[in-house]
Amino acid sequence: MKIGLIDVDTHNFPNLALMKISAYHKARGDQVEWWLGGLVRYDHVYVSRVFDATYSTWEDPVINAEVVHYGGTGYDLTNRLPDSIEHQYPDYSIYPQFPEAYGFLTRGCPRRCNFCIVGQKEGFFSHQVADLSEFWRGKEKIKLLDPNLLASSDHEYLLQQLIDSRARIDFTQGLDVRMVTKDNMQLLQKVKTKRFHFAWDQERDSDRILAGLQFVTNSGISPWRIVVYILTNYDTSFEFDLHRVYTLRRMGMNPYVMIYDKPNAPQQVKDLQGWVNNRIIWSVCDRFEDFNRKI
Repeated sequence: MKIGLIDVDTHNFPNLALMKISAYHKARGDQVEWWLGGLVRYDHVYVSRVFDATYSTWEDPVINAEVVHYGGTGYDLTNRLPDSIEHQYPDYSIYPQFPEAYGFLTRGCPRRCNFCIVGQKEGFFSHQVADLSEFWRGKEKIKLLDPNLLASSDHEYLLQQLIDSRARIDFTQGLDVRMVTKDNMQLLQKVKTKRFHFAWDQERDSDRILAGLQFVTNSGISPWRIVVYILTNYDTSFEFDLHRVYTLRRMGMNPYVMIYDKPNAPQQVKDLQGWVNNRIIWSVCDRFEDFNRKI
């Protein structure tokens, strides 16, 4: 069969589902390629969209295929890959520009944050879904996509797999600093990673998050290796946004501003992101009040 793939979100980040679909069909002897529009006739075309229509749209109708499959959270939260595809080793060859391994060791999160779709999509508890070997075979870097690895009861076993790989690990979605303990901190210190990513999203969690961040640094992790995601434009005041940024700066850590519903966010919030996330500006301009986005 002839198979066509469409990555609606463009190729700025690899689509894991499409890599698994490609691997599945190639193992069956099918021909797989990126969809070429109406020039070619396909047996199956897979259209995958991770983000909603606010960030990625698809308006080109697929009329040159016997069957068209639409999937991904950008379409709905209930569609799933069948197990025969979900547990395929990804076909990394379709994204040659990305040399890293990508995958999930766990799915789900118990936090029930209103701004997050993970609980609705994957369940309100973190659980192991794979071993590292399912998507890694010796690559130098691994980008983990887990939403809350430390909340899984198997997380120490999985952290040991990451340690044993000796690959450089990027916890792309961050780690829950509220779940850091003395035991798993000892394992995290052995993971080969450039930076640790955490999050400080809501005011009600401030005390626990600050205590967790302090525990991490007291355990021997240098503050400059800590990046803290700061969610803005969702149930927080701009004063609290600034408070988080300045607090982390005093602690020697690196805030990283994330904007909820960015197209409709106030310009002040966008300016805050422009100041904080540009490390050159951040290093020479100590106060947001002195930042001029026009310069």
